Amino acid sequence: MKFAVVVFPGSNCDRDMHHAVKEILGEEADLVWYQCSNLENYDGILLPGGFSYGDYLRSGAIAATSDMMNQMVEHAAKGKPVLGVCNGFQVLTESGLLPGALMRNQNVSFMCRQEELVVENNETMFTSLYEKGEVVRFPIAHGEGNYFCDQETLEELKANNQIVFTYKNNPNGSLEDIAGIMNNKGNVLGMMPHPERAVEALLGSDDGVRLFKSVIQNWRKSFVTA
Repeated sequence: MKFAVVVFPGSNCDRDMHHAVKEILGEEADLVWYQCSNLENYDGILLPGGFSYGDYLRSGAIAATSDMMNQMVEHAAKGKPVLGVCNGFQVLTESGLLPGALMRNQNVSFMCRQEELVVENNETMFTSLYEKGEVVRFPIAHGEGNYFCDQETLEELKANNQIVFTYKNNPNGSLEDIAGIMNNKGNVLGMMPHPERAVEALLGSDDGVRLFKSVIQNWRKSFVTA
């Protein structure tokens, strides 16, 4: 499987993402500058964390207007997996690929630490190697991770089982403890915690490995054997 790790001005977790996929999982991965005009040759798209465009206007707002995102919308519509982490999640909401918005943390502070997450839905292409209700440890590193949506959207997320991860001990005030959601089609996942920084036990957790392995295994079942 070949991944594109999209790099915007201000991205700072792109190398972490690239390392996780290429060095830990042994898959192909390229760092793709946001002005690249062709994502056709990639099987999956990864939006890393950081501060795209310095977080001006709102986190992810400027990146969401790039030509690269127009391509990403097209590829998502074809069913290709798209994972947005931290700032990548913010870009996905700003672009409309995922509903809701990420606001300033409730305590108005940047937080960087390990957090326990609950796997709410393990019947997705991103979480099939986890158990439902399993508690995993991923690090967070954000100042605007407070997820919010209106009541109608929240009811839709619940009805369609689109809430994938929740915080066990909500660190940022997110509505319903939400840490990660997916689109209705199930191929776009946005989450604030960093699975790419949880791929080596030496660093505190390797719980993120199974997220990437889930994507790879499910992609091979759906696209390679189709």
